[in-house]
Amino acid sequence: MEPAVVCRGVSKHFRKRAQRDSGRTSRASGFSLARSEVVKAVDSVDFSVAGGEVFGILGCNGSGKSTLIRLISTLLLPDAGDIAVFGCDVVRERMAVRRLINRVSVEASFYKKLSARENLMYAARLYGVSPADADARARHILGELGFPAGRMNDSMTDLSRGMQQKVAIARAFLSSPILLLLDEPTTGLDPRSKRDVQRFIRYLVESHDATVILTTHDMDEADALCDRVAFIDEGRFVAVGAPAEHKARGGGVASLEEVFIDLTGHGLEEEQR
Repeated sequence: MEPAVVCRGVSKHFRKRAQRDSGRTSRASGFSLARSEVVKAVDSVDFSVAGGEVFGILGCNGSGKSTLIRLISTLLLPDAGDIAVFGCDVVRERMAVRRLINRVSVEASFYKKLSARENLMYAARLYGVSPADADARARHILGELGFPAGRMNDSMTDLSRGMQQKVAIARAFLSSPILLLLDEPTTGLDPRSKRDVQRFIRYLVESHDATVILTTHDMDEADALCDRVAFIDEGRFVAVGAPAEHKARGGGVASLEEVFIDLTGHGLEEEQR
């Protein structure tokens, strides 16, 4: 069976402006110049994800998780390496890839003055889903997520952060993607909303045979949802395996977070540059 996602030698670098160097000046203007440095957001990453698998990518803020998701979703171009989604190259066949995927991010954006239903109906038209099918599908998905049916016509500005994130997940699944990219989908949610979202992810995989790539820094979430987990640190994968395999590194009694600290030398709450 063909893998859902294959990444080989994938790298992405950004040029970051550093502090001004008082020792360097422009001959023309006499002003001090700002130095820049190259930051390796993703650094020679190799992995594959099987169809129907929930693959977790765990790391600190700034470790490269979101950049990797953007590369897979064709929002960024890799500087090196290759990425294929169900055999389609993300650079040469990006439109074919976009028809197979959808993405939910922690900073999901909406038309804030429109209602939840209006946002979903607008998205459905972009996906080519008929209004009748979209309305039925949206109500079903939001119901599975624990979204109150009576709030569908409320403006997005009147909805809580948790409700907005549930609308974002419903919007992503309207197109019935076979690969769902979830970039920290439960960050900032209250415990009940987090459980609703996690339960829906399990439902998607079990009932629709969807493949999921999930980024998070919540070790309990990764332990509960993921078939395999990759620890990412400074743009590199430092370990890949099932949660039980990771915990076996600590004699079977260590938590995923303890294993992560042992491998990287720092905790998940630290932010990498």
